Amino acid sequence: MPQRLAVTGRSQEPRARFAEELRRLRTERGLSLRDLAKAVGWDASQFSKMESGQTLGGPEIVQALDQYYGTPGLLVTLWELAVADPTQFKEQYRRYMMLEAEAVSLWHYAVSAPPGLLQTPAYAREVLAAGGLKGTQLDQQVEARVGRRMLLEGEDAPPFRVILSEAVLRTPLSDTQAWREQLEYLAEASERPNITIHVLLLSAGPHGLMNTAVKFLRLLDGRTVAYTENDLRGELIDGNSEVEHLQRTYDAVRDLAMYPAESRKFILRMLEEAPCESST
Repeated sequence: MPQRLAVTGRSQEPRARFAEELRRLRTERGLSLRDLAKAVGWDASQFSKMESGQTLGGPEIVQALDQYYGTPGLLVTLWELAVADPTQFKEQYRRYMMLEAEAVSLWHYAVSAPPGLLQTPAYAREVLAAGGLKGTQLDQQVEARVGRRMLLEGEDAPPFRVILSEAVLRTPLSDTQAWREQLEYLAEASERPNITIHVLLLSAGPHGLMNTAVKFLRLLDGRTVAYTENDLRGELIDGNSEVEHLQRTYDAVRDLAMYPAESRKFILRMLEEAPCESST
């Protein structure tokens, strides 16, 4: 009879497990954080934050650690699981995030801010900080939001269509350079084959979604669910009649929006008009 495999006792929570593995690999080799920093080339404080779970770091640093420790793909895999883990999001958003990760196509209408899937780290940080987050909680929520962008990357990325109200492009960040980077990111995203961006001009007038940010997800089983939200709460809607009504409204709004090529030109014009960072 084969010997029973011993349970490791390590965390089953992806973010905590990633941090544990980082600490284990370093301590087993008798390295200090400073030793590791010298060997791999990143600041010791960055490794300290990763090992304590304050941050996940980026793919480049994780790949460098995999190479240094001789664990090809292990840390990158754990990092991907941690980035995609729905438990890192606030509880009211978790079910939606789980469905979003499985969706075969997505389409959104954005009232006043770019969808989280298209936000830069600096944009996410300023918006989340304006909502009251700070410290470690802010850092983790920024990482969680930016990590969602992986969904739209790669050969198997699902198609994503978004209608941006003109207000999204005329509500800048306090940091002018960060705002320019956000506009540049939107322009770059509009060129990807799986992403379609429409801009809805304010001159289009009143419409059925003018006060409602809405997201649609088409799932593997063919169902479509909707998610509406404001600054206080979000609601997942899976009733057929309600979803169908929202879809018809969305289609009517899309008919009012500019075509993708025109929309990209509009985004680039907003970028041209955006103030440059002061040289002083």
